[in-house]
Amino acid sequence: MIVNSNNKNQSYDDSQIQVLEGLEAVRKRPGMYIGSTSARGLHHLVYEIVANSIDEALAGRCDDISIIICKDDSIIVQDNGGGIPVGIHPKMGIPTIEVVHTILHAGGKFGSGAYNVSGGLHGVGASVVNALSEFMIVEVAWKDGKVYRQRYERGKAVTGLEMIGSTETTGTKTHFKPDPEVFEELVFDYDSMLMKYREMAFLNKGVTFHLIDERPEEKVVKNLHFEGGITSFVEFVNKNKEVLHPKPIYIEAIKDNAEVEIALQYNDSYLENIYTYANNVATTEGGTHLTGFKTATTKVFNDYARKYNIIKENDKNLLGEDIREGMTAVISVKLQDPQFEGQTKTKLGNSEIRSLVENTINEKMFYFFEENPAISKLIFEKCLTASRAREAARKARELTRRKSVLESTSLPGKLADCQERDPSLCEIYIVEGDSAGGSAKQGRDRKFQAILPLWGKMLNVEKSRIDKVYDNEKLLPIITALGTGIGDEFEISRLRYHKVIIMADADVDGSHIRTLLLTFFYRYMKNLVEGKHIYIAQPPLFRVYKGKEEFYAYTEKEVERSTKERSWEKKDYNIQRYKGLGEMSSQQLWETTMNPDSRTILQVELEDAVAADDIFTVLMGDKVEPRKEFIQLYAKNVTNLDI
Repeated sequence: MIVNSNNKNQSYDDSQIQVLEGLEAVRKRPGMYIGSTSARGLHHLVYEIVANSIDEALAGRCDDISIIICKDDSIIVQDNGGGIPVGIHPKMGIPTIEVVHTILHAGGKFGSGAYNVSGGLHGVGASVVNALSEFMIVEVAWKDGKVYRQRYERGKAVTGLEMIGSTETTGTKTHFKPDPEVFEELVFDYDSMLMKYREMAFLNKGVTFHLIDERPEEKVVKNLHFEGGITSFVEFVNKNKEVLHPKPIYIEAIKDNAEVEIALQYNDSYLENIYTYANNVATTEGGTHLTGFKTATTKVFNDYARKYNIIKENDKNLLGEDIREGMTAVISVKLQDPQFEGQTKTKLGNSEIRSLVENTINEKMFYFFEENPAISKLIFEKCLTASRAREAARKARELTRRKSVLESTSLPGKLADCQERDPSLCEIYIVEGDSAGGSAKQGRDRKFQAILPLWGKMLNVEKSRIDKVYDNEKLLPIITALGTGIGDEFEISRLRYHKVIIMADADVDGSHIRTLLLTFFYRYMKNLVEGKHIYIAQPPLFRVYKGKEEFYAYTEKEVERSTKERSWEKKDYNIQRYKGLGEMSSQQLWETTMNPDSRTILQVELEDAVAADDIFTVLMGDKVEPRKEFIQLYAKNVTNLDI
């Protein structure tokens, strides 16, 4: 963590709050500021207030943060930081706390006086949350020994700043309730918040986070504190995997007000998991810190292997993918002026960070190998095995690589391709079973819908190397049809269909097939998931008919509700329950599951990469006990189980 030696005495007062512009368009266009007004935007409000508390921690003024979900789904965030300044702002002539909460781009994070490092929306967070809240009450325990309070409603102050008591501590308490006029969803998801703030606790090892849910009869309290920081993070990610060495490798460096921390540990899987952060923001698109990490690890590993004759004189160097097979790593950088790029502003662009990461690995990783020969031996044995497997997969990879997006001469024989050649207008249904595949081919709109029936044994890629993936008769047609390649060969620009729709039966076997396919896409075509190209078809379970009238339903409750609405007596109508897609005629399959005007399809979104990795490891990995625990935990939520 970056803490100046004089931070505790460093001045943070009213004059340091800069005002850049007013609070105009937030309520009109909330999506511009928090992404959406869905559940994701709702939870982002909390993070913006918590980010202010974390910034206090980064400045060395805070080590305890509480996040409370109240019974009415309002939120309280409380910290023991320095407190928001309460004096009269020299430029605006109103209390500074009011400036911070009612004027956009007013905050102490634009200069270098109060904060060296900060996250969040850089001075707009508090005012945006206020603007989108039905009410907000802010209490500040200030260093003059007094407690102050002000109330706001929908972004406007409705009381003056009141002195309500005295205290011997400092800190800020923010109580707000998201506005039902703005948000589609108003109920907070405790599990997703637990994942988020556990991650924050890993990234800020000196800080304790208390997540409290007051809504259940017996309130839930989680105290999150990890002295090991990102080392504990790596251990958490690997908790259901067999690791090669008991403790993660940890290296760090600080230079010119920038800090890098790296923790990594190998497991016996065939996949890499690298999580990168800048100022506690997850940089899901990577950036200069990730580039520096990959470049430096490839160099250091090969230098060490050459020096100690692990790689023989005439052998080729290890490639980056060989070195990263089975690696779990967390890279956390903290810097003064992060430059975020990319489509979602989650790619770090600071060039100086690449140099810092590279130099840190070059200096410290080589030293670790020399000081820990037993661990080094295990790691390099895995790298060499990965290299040999990669060579074995090379010829198979060449066979599946397409020369052009528009060529179809090498497409799988069972693929019924579409006529459209603009990938953004095309969709492909991956269908389990020849019978359902036949119905889908007959029922589709051949202009833009392609059908790929699956056959042969589905491979669990969680337990397989890439050479086995290329050799699998069920996965190979998918790789070839989509055209992107897999793993390090993946190239999103070659994607032939922008909607990839998994269509399987609504029974246990169908669920297993969907899980196997989702595991494959997540592990070897992750950008398809991140880019929201993967969908799951939702065929109905029931056809309900009376004479010539009929409707389709997905649940028994829907059947009951719809028949009541139609005033149908139970004795007068019939119910057909579909055991599989093959029972539907091509016309029925089109009407219910394939017609864009009437179908229901679920878009697969990646909310949390760490949580997704854990789920796939638990469900598809070698360890039985975590899978058993998962099934026992969630069995009560299962309905309509068809075995």
